Amino acid sequence: MKNRVLSLLLISIFIFSSIALADAETNQIVVSLGKDLTSEQRKQMLNQFGVDESVKIIEVTNEEEREYLGEYIDEKLIGTRAISSVYVEKLPEGEGISVESNNITWVTNDMYRNALVTAGIKDAKIKVSSPFQVSGTAALTGIIKAFEDITGEEITEIEKKIASEEIAKTATLGNEIGQEKAEELISSIKIYIINNDIKSKGSIKKVTEEIAEDLGIELTKDQIDEIVSLMKGISKLNLDIDQIKDQLKDISGKIDKIAEQNIEIRSFLQRILDTIINFFNQLFG
Repeated sequence: MKNRVLSLLLISIFIFSSIALADAETNQIVVSLGKDLTSEQRKQMLNQFGVDESVKIIEVTNEEEREYLGEYIDEKLIGTRAISSVYVEKLPEGEGISVESNNITWVTNDMYRNALVTAGIKDAKIKVSSPFQVSGTAALTGIIKAFEDITGEEITEIEKKIASEEIAKTATLGNEIGQEKAEELISSIKIYIINNDIKSKGSIKKVTEEIAEDLGIELTKDQIDEIVSLMKGISKLNLDIDQIKDQLKDISGKIDKIAEQNIEIRSFLQRILDTIINFFNQLFG
């Protein structure tokens, strides 16, 4: 009798442990769907993500897109409907961030990844998709909401705003100078100012000009001003180069090279001193 009771107890523990483990694994995946998808399109997205209605599903509205992106991009790109959808799976620590996308025309995978690092998102497998070609503006908000839901960690409003600004300004610049050039320029400037703890507007402008020149990119004054404004916000966040390398493992070597560059950034007082010295040098020969 005792053996039977013990056996039943062990079986019960095994069953409940299995259920708990299954629940824990399920809770590591959240799907964010655009609010304006039809019922058929919702099924299409879930099928593409390899999940069904039993997965945790949240929604993103067009109003939420406008809240975070409306200040930085043309209203036509945001549109009036939230369509792009995302699959977010939390990975074990140290796995980094991966992004793959389908039918997204305006935002590239690396633009998503770089903005997510800025928002403080870590170790996640992300799929972005739409039933037809769209800009992909709803996806960033969807990823952030899904990640918060999985981890229970709140991403601050300032992190959300700056990540949205980064993705919007990088994509806009990509339309003007090419997507790959824009991605490389913005990520290089960001890495350099974070690694060197650069915060002043003048120094950020200097870094922007130097890195653009090194990459053979000609920027207009307006483009420089937009980048400096973005980087000023990024410089206020608590970002760490080693954490960025952990999340963007495939370019960690490149990050090291950028961080180790030696861009001469003189202070405002130093520039005044140099001007005075040059004046007297010219005056007295």
